Amino acid sequence: MWDAAFAEGLKPLGLTTRRYGLLGHIRGTPGISFSELARRSRITVQSAHTAVAAFVESGLVDDGTAHAGAASTLRVTAKGESLLARAAEVVARLDAEFAAQHPELTEALRVHMLRVMSATD
Repeated sequence: MWDAAFAEGLKPLGLTTRRYGLLGHIRGTPGISFSELARRSRITVQSAHTAVAAFVESGLVDDGTAHAGAASTLRVTAKGESLLARAAEVVARLDAEFAAQHPELTEALRVHMLRVMSATD
């Protein structure tokens, strides 16, 4: 339910949930290797290369990798940051809608997360 709405909300931005995740991993871990990006995203390294090439072509990611086999220097560009910010607005809207539609579940999740967070302190 939420996942389908999320996928639909990302479509107008030209994103899929997988592309959103990949872009988020690149932003969260500047210089991430293609193999680590693939592992985190549960895709092949070849698919990661293809996705990053599309991001670079779209101006969402800068790939400063000097040559094949070199360590990657991937980073999200200002255009990529803007896209991620717009996607975050989609997530916030969906979360607010979900919370309004399911207040008991939302409260149970909040309580659970507080327990989890306090257990890690």
